[in-house]
Parts: sequence; structure tokens; C-alpha cells
Amino acid sequence: MDFAQELDAVLPADLPHRDSVITGAAHHLELIVEANKVLNLTRITSPREAAIKHVLDSVLPWQLFQNAPNVLDAGTGAGFPGIPLALVLPETRFTLVESIQKKARFVESALAVLKLPNAEIIPRRAEELKAGVITARALAPIPKILPLFRPALKAGSQILLYKGPDVAQEIAEAGKTHAHIEIVMRYKLPDSLGSRTIVKITA
Repeated sequence: MDFAQELDAVLPADLPHRDSVITGAAHHLELIVEANKVLNLTRITSPREAAIKHVLDSVLPWQLFQNAPNVLDAGTGAGFPGIPLALVLPETRFTLVESIQKKARFVESALAVLKLPNAEIIPRRAEELKAGVITARALAPIPKILPLFRPALKAGSQILLYKGPDVAQEIAEAGKTHAHIEIVMRYKLPDSLGSRTIVKITA
């Protein structure tokens, strides 16, 4: 599968380290396809859709992460958004967290193959850990996330969540908490593959 060709077609021209991102992300997707035969990591298998929904979606908000000393990717699954972001931002330390052991083992092997020095995987529950920025792409609704990460928020972490277009209801339901919640970015994915809202939460 020619993931590199599809990534070259969809990734922004001004993306930092674009060539190495394409090489690394394509290799990551190839590893997922191979592991998917036994692990069921993802239902997305076409090169175009994987390039857009896994990699492009992960990296489009990269500027929101560029000043963070360290980033915690909670419930990384097969490595998203953590691995693509780590390729874009080699100076930033990424801790990928996955409590499902077989997925954590896959990510550990992928990081070893990709030789990503600024990323590591921890097979634990994300709420046990802290970081400058905590991110997640498909973790839970905001009202469920807030109690989990309240200690991290109180310690000064900020949370950046990848959410769908209908996030207003989640924000309204979470409104009774004392956290500050704001929408900081919206974007549409190519080929009508959905739209994304990035939500920032601070104490």
C-alpha cells in the first residue's frame, strides 16, 4: 500500500519536518496493517482514508502543542495522535499511554522500529500520570474526562481534546464544573471524512 504517496498528497506544505513525517507515518501505517491481521487495531485500511483520518487529523493542530515541554497522549490506541505529533515536533517529549496491554505492546514495537527518541509508551491508566499538556482523540465525553484529570488540571496541566462537530452538548453538560473549557480550533477533513473541534480545558 502506498501510504507515502497519499500522505504527500494530503499533508500541508508548511508542516514542519514534512519529509520525515511522511516517511515515519507511512511506516507506522504499514506496521498497523500488518498487526491488524491479528490485533484489530483499526477498521480504516484504505491508504487514502488512513492518511486523512489517522495522520492528517492528528497533525493539523500541531501548533497548539509546539510550546509544551511534554505531552501525554491518553488512550493512544495504535499511536494516534501521539506518534504523528512526535514526528512533527521532535523537540517535544511525548508519553503515549494505553491501558490495553496488546495495544501498548504494538505501540512499543512501533516506536522501536520507527526509532522515535522523543516518544515512549506506558501501559497504565492515563489519569495516574501528569504532563504539561494532556491530549486524547477518542477517550470519553468531556463530563467523564474532567473528574479523571482533575488532579492533573489542579497541578497546572492543560487538556487538548480532539472532538467531533457536535461538542457543544458535552461542553454544556460539563459547564457545572469549575474548569475553563473553550473551543480553540475547528477544521474539516478532505473527502468529506468529517470535521474536528479542538477543545482546550484548563483549571
